[in-house]
Amino acid sequence: MNLLEIFKMQTKKSNDPPPPPPLPVYWIETSDSVSHHFQFEPDGQLSVKIVDDMRPASRRMVESFLNKFFPSGYPYSVHEGYLRYTQFRTLQHFSSATLSVLSTQSLLFAAGLRPTPAQATAVSWILKDGMQHVGKLICSNLGARMDSEPKSWRILADVLYDVGTGLEVISPLCPHLFLEMAGLGNFAKGMAVVAARATRLPIYSSFAKEGNLSDLFAKGEAISTLFNVLGIGAGIQLASTVCSSMQGKMVVAPLLSLFHIYCVKEEMRATPVNTLNPQRTAMIVAEFVKSSRISSPANLRYKEDLLFPGRLIEEAGSVKVGRPLHKVVKPSELDRLREKFPEEKFILNRGTKWTDMILEHYATGEDALRGWLVAAYAAEIEKSFHKPSENALEEAYEKMNNVFSPFLSELQAKGWHTDRFLDGTGCRFAL
Repeated sequence: MNLLEIFKMQTKKSNDPPPPPPLPVYWIETSDSVSHHFQFEPDGQLSVKIVDDMRPASRRMVESFLNKFFPSGYPYSVHEGYLRYTQFRTLQHFSSATLSVLSTQSLLFAAGLRPTPAQATAVSWILKDGMQHVGKLICSNLGARMDSEPKSWRILADVLYDVGTGLEVISPLCPHLFLEMAGLGNFAKGMAVVAARATRLPIYSSFAKEGNLSDLFAKGEAISTLFNVLGIGAGIQLASTVCSSMQGKMVVAPLLSLFHIYCVKEEMRATPVNTLNPQRTAMIVAEFVKSSRISSPANLRYKEDLLFPGRLIEEAGSVKVGRPLHKVVKPSELDRLREKFPEEKFILNRGTKWTDMILEHYATGEDALRGWLVAAYAAEIEKSFHKPSENALEEAYEKMNNVFSPFLSELQAKGWHTDRFLDGTGCRFAL
């Protein structure tokens, strides 16, 4: 091939039209009356557009609300009871925010000011935030107890908040004690805020079902903020009308407070906490000893005593856990009690009214369950056959070993976390 032919071939190639661009990769998906167009852009990004939406306007609004304020995949991504929890949580925040505006207005009246409702709203945040640091110091050594009984402490937090708010509401009746009333009221509210924040995570964790704790937390805080804003608006309206006088506040404030406490109680009753603490462990053991059945956290939640969680349950052996070792066992008896169950991480000391159980430092929820079952079976044997406690403990320990493996498997299958035991006191021993 000579040089002239090569030149002609290159000229012919340069005159050819450019190749057509590649066709875009796209597809259309239809789900629940909504068609989405998916397409890969030239830069590799995936674009999504709604092609056709045949849903009614009302349904679009509801689904938009759920997407913004409920975790992704709801209701399949959360445990049972989340909707009821959220319903009462929104009402609780609404009533609390409303009451806060009224109490701050009363404080400013007691101080000799005549605030507008908008001024009361602004100052309420300043007063509340200023006392949180004091509450943190007071509550810093109660964290373990809040982990053990988050629902009871959450109710106590709202009671403290309403006590503080009540002191602020009545402060105009004694303006000469303004500093004392305002100080005590905000001190109680500061402790309440810390306790409420400390119990928030274990409560949210009980609803998380698919590792979606962050999504749950974000959506829960979003809907709480929404109803706080609505409550502040309602408080401004009440402060301008019905509650512009002291007589109006004395009627409306107690009603709001009662409604607030009722909402938080129902909110906590709907929460299926799945960690083991003394009360829940005793209830699980009592049911198993009596009927060989195990309830799930969702089934057990309404049976919990939220006001007096430390009460003894006779069917579970009347066990007290977490008392200091030196108050439970005499030094001369320690070796004898340890020899009863040398391989276990607990000590049982049966008394006339209850059985003390002391756990080792690294004992888990499984160790606590083993000890609790022994105490329950021993109480049952003594009640049925009137045998001495020594023989009863030996028979109970053997019976516990026979049933513990299937008992633990079913317990975990029901959703209970047995890797830790939250006794709340921190009183354990290490030998």
